Amino acid sequence: MMPNIQVDTDPENMLSADAPARVFHNQTKNEFTMRDMVVLGAISNDNIFTVDNLQTIHQVSAQVSQLEGVIKKDLLSLNEVDNIRQSNGGGIRFEYLMKQAPTNVTQALAIEESVKRLPMLDNTLVSGDSKAIAIYVPIISKDQSYLIAEQIREITSKITSETKSELNFHITGLPVAEDQFGYEMFVQMAVAAPMAGAAIFFLLWYFFRNFTLIIAPMVVAMATVIIIMGSLIGMGFTVHIMSSMIAIFLMPIAVVDSVHVLSEFSDRYRAGDDAKAVIKKVMGHLFTPMLYTSVTSAIGFYSLLLTPIPPVKVFGAFIGTGILLAFLLTITFLPAYIARLSPKTLHKLQVSIKALENKGRLSTVLERLGLFSVKRSKLILVAFIALFVLSLEGVSRIEINDNPINWFKSDHQIRIADKALNQHFAGTYDAWLVFSAKNTKNQLAVEAFSQVFDQASSNGLQAAEIKKQLQLAKTDASYRFFTQDLLVAIDDLAFSESDEIQPWIEQLFEIADNAYNQNKLFQQPHVLEWMANLQSQLVETGLVGKANGLADIVRTVNRELHSGQADDFAIPTSANGVAQTLLQYQSSHRPDDLWHFVTKDYQKSLLWLQMTSGDNQHTSKVVAWVESYIQANPAPVEIDINWAGKSYLNIVWQDAMVSGMIDSLLSSFVIVFAMMVLLFRSLKYGILAMLPLTFTITMIYGLIGWFGKAYDMPIAVLSALTLGLSIDFAIHFLQRVREEEKRTKSLNKALQAMFQEPSRAIARNAIVVAIGFTPLLLSPLVPYITVGFFLASIMALSALVTLVLLPSLLHLFNKNSASTCVVEDPSH
Repeated sequence: MMPNIQVDTDPENMLSADAPARVFHNQTKNEFTMRDMVVLGAISNDNIFTVDNLQTIHQVSAQVSQLEGVIKKDLLSLNEVDNIRQSNGGGIRFEYLMKQAPTNVTQALAIEESVKRLPMLDNTLVSGDSKAIAIYVPIISKDQSYLIAEQIREITSKITSETKSELNFHITGLPVAEDQFGYEMFVQMAVAAPMAGAAIFFLLWYFFRNFTLIIAPMVVAMATVIIIMGSLIGMGFTVHIMSSMIAIFLMPIAVVDSVHVLSEFSDRYRAGDDAKAVIKKVMGHLFTPMLYTSVTSAIGFYSLLLTPIPPVKVFGAFIGTGILLAFLLTITFLPAYIARLSPKTLHKLQVSIKALENKGRLSTVLERLGLFSVKRSKLILVAFIALFVLSLEGVSRIEINDNPINWFKSDHQIRIADKALNQHFAGTYDAWLVFSAKNTKNQLAVEAFSQVFDQASSNGLQAAEIKKQLQLAKTDASYRFFTQDLLVAIDDLAFSESDEIQPWIEQLFEIADNAYNQNKLFQQPHVLEWMANLQSQLVETGLVGKANGLADIVRTVNRELHSGQADDFAIPTSANGVAQTLLQYQSSHRPDDLWHFVTKDYQKSLLWLQMTSGDNQHTSKVVAWVESYIQANPAPVEIDINWAGKSYLNIVWQDAMVSGMIDSLLSSFVIVFAMMVLLFRSLKYGILAMLPLTFTITMIYGLIGWFGKAYDMPIAVLSALTLGLSIDFAIHFLQRVREEEKRTKSLNKALQAMFQEPSRAIARNAIVVAIGFTPLLLSPLVPYITVGFFLASIMALSALVTLVLLPSLLHLFNKNSASTCVVEDPSH
């Protein structure tokens, strides 16, 4: 099934298809024909408006516009946009700003002067410092952005080489970042998983020194990964940023139970023993703790199904299933494999293990650790309580934030381009503020229309569709009845109906036309003035580099229709005056640009905000400021205000993810605690089993808070991973210590025995899994590095807490504990 793989890195898919924010975002894109953009910027060390620079940019723009997948009519470049100015004989003139590349300095400077007069282009196409020019490349589909960006890089490289240009070209934009991440993510899948497998293989060889034996756990791991990934792809799921890490996660996790089995088998087996009998005893002894560790680990991942994020649900479901599959393969394949090994192979294993454990540093360190944890139990308890309190303070400092651009390392070309272009321009990140007329239906007009329509119908008018819409208008206050389509339908009736019906048709058209014009909310001067004030105040906050809207078009055209001076850069005083400016604008070479900012019925308008940061926190501040401003300065009429755009969608799914992760963590924590009480038949041991998990989660997230690491998508998922993995060591430790205490009749003797083979098995597991994730640290992608670092930390910390805190607590609260510890110092 794997050749059928489909990669998806679109953050929109972090929300379900029917999520209100996503539905409104897509509706806004359709209504205003907003496109996903690749942003190409050219930067000069000095003024960019030289003949050579503009000729190079003209050539680049011309070639980029011809690329397959680029929407040429919406391309924003100096070549394609209009200059708006007064004509010599009066009136207004629209001409291409740079239809031909300039051939002298005068022409080049004239282009600079012209673009600075156009607020829609200034600091969007040309930087405020006149050192950079941008080309906004609209694309048909965002999943083509990486391919198109690569083609643009080839074009700029070739042209700058031919012209000896010193311009530095950069490409950025969220669609490019997301699609490029998908490409590099696919590469990482092919590289990191085999590296993790190789690391685990060599670690197992180091621990057991027997190639034949360690093939078994590697088979279990490989089979688990192949079956799970093949099933995911075969069932039609796309490989998202989350599911791309499934193979990396399962590879080390799948060998956890195998390491316990191999460790205990190696410890129990002696030359001449029946391998089948030994492995039966080992499996009988380990079956229950392995079952519970597998089930609790699976629950930790299955809890992700409670989140409202589809890719996270898929990730949790398949990882959880993979853990259970690995358990099934471990208890079936592994015993069968070991039982078939030859006596010669087993003898070599026994010799190697004995030599390793007698002289190994691991054994010595663990024995000393056991001595310390019992002798210094009070000190350890105080230290852990202090660390816990400190960690809680760190957790309180965590800030939620994410930005797809930051998924790349700081030296990645995407990050470099993002930093360079946002230093010069108003911003390459956008959000859309959408204003909608609220209940624009004129009730009196509907009643008047209805009366005339009833009279016309009683005299033979046949208009079933209009009648149906009229009924909707009467029953649904939000239904927009008076539209351009209604006027067209009535006009058509004038040609199809008899002369006797014509007077009523004329009355219907007059009522509908008057109501339609009255409902053109965004042709009203007082509404446009309010929007213009909002724009200017928003820019003054410094949160937004620039706000582009309908008011800019109206004021610019109005200026050129009159004096051409700054005094006439204003909204006309009447709706007819506004309509005149818009009618003039539609005679330009790009009339459809108007519909990016207002719908054709003038009942919705869009404000395009450009920001220099795509961080969620930054966008959240913008949203909060706008809400506060509108509360203090309400619109002159009732309007609905909503947000769209990629930057805003990131806020929505981040909030959903955080709340979902908290719910999943709490619910799975309760379930796991109940399972621990059931497993040990003891409330005390159930609480003890949860302590390593609790301390590990708190400490890891405390460190995140103290170091100022943002709480992003990979960090959020770590809560489920911590819960699933941290409990493993506690279960094995407590189950074994209870058995040893029952056998020796002494807790101290049981603890002494625990720091032999059982502690070595736990330590080996922690090392194997931690090292198994370290190949992620070599990735150029930050989410992979984050997961690799923190998962290795989780494994090391949870093992340390288990081997230090649990024996300390058991000894400290043991009523029958001797005044002197019997755990012997290995140095004596």
